[in-house]
Amino acid sequence: MEQNIKLTKSGSFVFKITVLFLLYFFCTESGWAQQIAASGSIKNVQGQSMAGVTIIVKGTKNGTYSDADGNFSLGNIASNATLVFSFIGMKTQERSITGTTAIDIVLEEEDAYLEEVIAIGYGTAKKKDLTGSVVSVSGETLSKKQSPQLSNALQGTMAGVTVSRTSGAANKSATIKIRGITTINNSDPLVIIDGIPGDIDNVNANDVESISVLKDAASAAIYGSRAASGVILITTKRAKSGINLTYNAVYGRESPTAIPKNETAVEYMRMYNEMAWNDNGNIAGSEYTTYSQDQIKNYPDLNKENPDLHPDVDWMKVMLRNYAPRQSHLISLNAGTKNIGTKASFAYDKVDALFSNQSYQRFTIRANNDITINKYLSASVDLHFIRTINELPPTNFANYVALRFPPIYAPVWRNGTYGPGTTTGLNQYPFVTGDAGYDNTGENTIGGKVSLDFKPVDGLKISAIFSPNYMNNKEKLFRKKVPYYNWDDPNNIVGYITGATKTSLQESRNDSYTQTAQFLANYSKDIGKHKLNALVGFESYYYMIENLSAARDQYELDDFPYLDLGPLTFRENGGNASELASRSWFGRVMYGYDDKYLIQANGRYDASSRFASEYRWSFFPSVSIGWVASKESFMKDIKNLSHLKFRASLGTLGNDRIGTYPYQSTLSLGSTLFYRGNDIASVQRAYVSGYAIRDISWETTKSYDIGVDVSLFENKLTASGDYYKKITSDMLLALEIPDFMGLGNPDQNTGNMHTTGWDLEIGWKDRIGDFRYSVSANVSDFKSKIGDIGGTEFLGSQVKFKGSEFNEWYGYLSQGLYQTQEEVDNSPTINGTVSPGDVKYKDISGPDGVPDGVISPEYDRTLLGGSLPRYLYGGNIQLNYKNFDFSIAFQGVGKQNSYITYAMVQPRYGAYKLIDGNYWSTYNTVEQNKNIKYPR
Repeated sequence: MEQNIKLTKSGSFVFKITVLFLLYFFCTESGWAQQIAASGSIKNVQGQSMAGVTIIVKGTKNGTYSDADGNFSLGNIASNATLVFSFIGMKTQERSITGTTAIDIVLEEEDAYLEEVIAIGYGTAKKKDLTGSVVSVSGETLSKKQSPQLSNALQGTMAGVTVSRTSGAANKSATIKIRGITTINNSDPLVIIDGIPGDIDNVNANDVESISVLKDAASAAIYGSRAASGVILITTKRAKSGINLTYNAVYGRESPTAIPKNETAVEYMRMYNEMAWNDNGNIAGSEYTTYSQDQIKNYPDLNKENPDLHPDVDWMKVMLRNYAPRQSHLISLNAGTKNIGTKASFAYDKVDALFSNQSYQRFTIRANNDITINKYLSASVDLHFIRTINELPPTNFANYVALRFPPIYAPVWRNGTYGPGTTTGLNQYPFVTGDAGYDNTGENTIGGKVSLDFKPVDGLKISAIFSPNYMNNKEKLFRKKVPYYNWDDPNNIVGYITGATKTSLQESRNDSYTQTAQFLANYSKDIGKHKLNALVGFESYYYMIENLSAARDQYELDDFPYLDLGPLTFRENGGNASELASRSWFGRVMYGYDDKYLIQANGRYDASSRFASEYRWSFFPSVSIGWVASKESFMKDIKNLSHLKFRASLGTLGNDRIGTYPYQSTLSLGSTLFYRGNDIASVQRAYVSGYAIRDISWETTKSYDIGVDVSLFENKLTASGDYYKKITSDMLLALEIPDFMGLGNPDQNTGNMHTTGWDLEIGWKDRIGDFRYSVSANVSDFKSKIGDIGGTEFLGSQVKFKGSEFNEWYGYLSQGLYQTQEEVDNSPTINGTVSPGDVKYKDISGPDGVPDGVISPEYDRTLLGGSLPRYLYGGNIQLNYKNFDFSIAFQGVGKQNSYITYAMVQPRYGAYKLIDGNYWSTYNTVEQNKNIKYPR
């Protein structure tokens, strides 16, 4: 059936009027208002003209900037419009132009210290509303450090955050600890990138808007199960209004600031002779020598005659480069309109190492997209891709063995062939040059986040978020056979360099996948003096990894690093996989009255696949309070006090990072070769490898914190301090079971640990005309002590047992050096070979608890002090004048106990220049030996 619809005359007339009205409305800035122009001037409270202030007609994109004299003029404005004046660091003002077109504006400085918005768990809050211990740093501050690894850029920026590097390799990330060590197991903080768990070094510092660190339980409990060691929240940059394209390039060089010096050949031979004489009983009148006095005396001339036969080599200079170049390039695009915004960047970083044939490259692509669908719906689509390439030698000890090579051995002869390095072929120089092969790794990470936000009513936002992340890793370790020769016979191979005696290839492929889904509901409402902010949410997390490896050995050719070219009789392969998952329900309530009395409560109900189903769930609550004392009427008249807030918090956090399935007794599978007659057959074997305890569950950390925030002189001077205590209980440890059971030691919930410490930050910020400056500093300290750990003791040069600090140094207590044989004869000694010049150890105890005249490992070793750094400090100085800026960052450690190894006093390991002239010797005077630091 066909229907014809006709427009009546009256309907046609109405239609035409409507069209004309809409055409008129959309062809003008306003359908009704008269168009006018406005002008004026803008100054600060000091009366100085302000250039570059943004002036926008509210609700439109019509705008301009003030000129160098602070003046502005803006046309095509509706007569009833409102102008918005904004400038970084100043309070935004709105001014209606009804009845006037000449406007003079005075902008006041914003209380940035209090109004700063800081990322907290699954949301944001103003600094003045926080009751927990949260510290933040801007992305601008971090990017100025020009560090390819974001973890390294954090060093020294925040109190209570310990950032340390144990290697100078180009690809090495820093280790981060928040408020000390909380467990014998994994004490790494949880890293959250735009709300999703991730890797801190997968973010380029130039893409960071800000980083917040949740240090206490009150702020971190919203992340419950993985927050016992603190949380690092990274917020990346998002699009702003307007369009701009920027390119930034940085080139620099890294140089060693202090290089330990090796001794010369003459110094080495002299010290080696003395060591050999000491080791052979110090027999008077018959000095046991390896190198003759004539050889030592004439060695400089012998070296000039034949450097091959008589080398004098500084191995550090040979192996270490003078500098390592580095470069970074960044292209960034910002495109923002009313409904769509895109912030995209492409970055390339390349860092070389101080040793040749080592480099790190990273390509980073990130695109954050925001879409406004209507007044109720908005969405964001974020994508990122990271590719890293690490090029390393096939062994990592080229970084430190250089200090141990005696100068009388040459790494390479003048004819270009390699020498033995030492008499055993220990020569690390081929590993530095690349002739011994390489260890190259490439890694690709691709992922993103899709979120949909629904705002049904004012103050309520409901969000659905899904974030997948995929990573694959490829490593090729190719070791090459390297011969060495005699200096005068480059045609006959003497042997092969240690660690390079054969050509082999190992390859691995690792694929991992993570998937995070979140559902959040945030509600915020201000009613008079009451402020309420509430959050409820659900999170699901899944992780899976598969590993594949293959290897072949005894290659005939060393120029073709491919598995097919290796012999079949020397092949290996392997593969494994693991997965884990977690589910979480969580919530938070923040309430404030009159910006004076603040309270916050958090709770998270977590389940981890690492535990059996009946022990999988646990609840982690926290509560914190704050009192803004400066808001009280009795403190209003205190001169120069801008803000004073007292905080206190307590809460419980969890840790499940103790292996994948510790509650299950797993089978270990493999292959074993058996004889079947005269033939060899491979038979699969299986055995139970460990004893499992099914009721194993969460470690829990209770955290207590009291703090104060204060600002003076209109917030120019700011300070924040905290004192805290953390108690970890039900710590997961592998306790000893009888050997006759034939199983590995099981993990159990036992043991506890205590950490106490304090943080302090202070800063000054001011402005003098166009000159702005700021100075900030922070210092913190902590001590982690072991409680009852079920009778278990972890012994070595560093120990963990009841009453000790975490990894405290453990050994004999020195009482100086024996000076005479009479002193040796009349003192307890550690063995029968002790002589003058050896370390004199204290006889602390014996079997019956009193000194027994014998130095024994059972009774005389004692705690010698903690190994962890103390009194960590850092700071930043920033100077800005118009479009020029200058900054200095510093960080350091006030105290740390270190252990000097035996190699320091054994020249055969290449004694350090440091000890020369500072060790006990029969060639010294009596007075010299009394003031000597090192033993004979």
